[in-house]
Amino acid sequence: MKLIERYILRRASLMFVATLVPLLGIVWVTQALTNINLVTDSGQSTFAFLKLATLILPSVVPIILPFALVIGVAQTLTVMNSDSELTVLNSAGSSRMTIIRPVMMLAVAMSLVSFAVDNFVEPYSRMAVRKMIATAHADMLSAVVQENTFRKIADGLYVQVAQRRNGGVLHGLFVADTRDPRFEMVYYAREGAVDENSSALVMKDGEVHRKLPDGNVSIIKFDSYAFDLADLTQSAGASNIRAKDRDLFYLFNPDPDDPHYKKEPGSFTAELHRRFTEWLFPTVFGLIALVVSADARSHREARVHPMITALLTALFVRWISFYAANNAEGSVTFVIIMYLVPIATAALAIHHLGRNKTLELPVSFGERLTDLRDRVLARLNRGNQASSGKSGHP
Repeated sequence: MKLIERYILRRASLMFVATLVPLLGIVWVTQALTNINLVTDSGQSTFAFLKLATLILPSVVPIILPFALVIGVAQTLTVMNSDSELTVLNSAGSSRMTIIRPVMMLAVAMSLVSFAVDNFVEPYSRMAVRKMIATAHADMLSAVVQENTFRKIADGLYVQVAQRRNGGVLHGLFVADTRDPRFEMVYYAREGAVDENSSALVMKDGEVHRKLPDGNVSIIKFDSYAFDLADLTQSAGASNIRAKDRDLFYLFNPDPDDPHYKKEPGSFTAELHRRFTEWLFPTVFGLIALVVSADARSHREARVHPMITALLTALFVRWISFYAANNAEGSVTFVIIMYLVPIATAALAIHHLGRNKTLELPVSFGERLTDLRDRVLARLNRGNQASSGKSGHP
């Protein structure tokens, strides 16, 4: 690799990391605040809270990583153009491959990282999260919930324990579940206990009351009923392990007896194709950033900032992919679209790079964005001035 290529690769990598770390930090804090009630209510330690929040990160890395890449590459090349470095390269007779090669090396490397996280790390972390949630709920039932007191587990879900006995046996269980607007579920059981794996609440000798919106009530008696503790905060009636929780090898050959596979086989197919297409987006977004910002331009030439153009283009491409993935469960057409979106975008970007064409938003669109920004800032300034004027009067 040439010296200038190593220079571009180093700058793009640093800018990519500088963009990725704050984004992951924001997501980490958001996820941590979302799960703080679960951990604190069940009496878990601070370490367990941090571990739970961290295990959720792999599920968002494949989504955030391509956007961090397109921002980092576009910003790096834009700064190099502002410093006239791209102009010097062109004047020295360097080909565009001098810029394209290091960027694509970084993009392909991030695609491989995304593939590994999406197919191997994320399924493991999801299973670990489910186990921690189940353990937290088990601790809540066995130690935190007071006798003869209704305890709110989640919105629309309440639990009461009449008495605790030796060996972790719970006597007189009552569970009220109104999370699903289509019906209300009420569980009564003479006794119950958390299983040895802390994954389910096993209720014995009881009955389930199901009330529909029209007032009709159906009653089912049971000798034994297992309530999945990991799903206490999820929708009622959800299966224990879903398609997103499975690894790549399982998606290739699902167990025919899997309850969730029997209920929604299309979700396994859609998840498999999602994993085979999502990892391509770092490479695709790297190509988009190159098309938008790899050319040397005069500072006097009016155009929208390349990073804005690249980011809006990436958002549009990713939105189409998300829409197709969400509908692929019931339609083969959307499965085809899932593959067409990254492949067609990459082909179009390669075509533009081969012909030295650029992709940019119309100047009029950029002027409208600038005008909108100026109006918003002016309104905020007027509001701040009015607030400071009122606070100055007695």
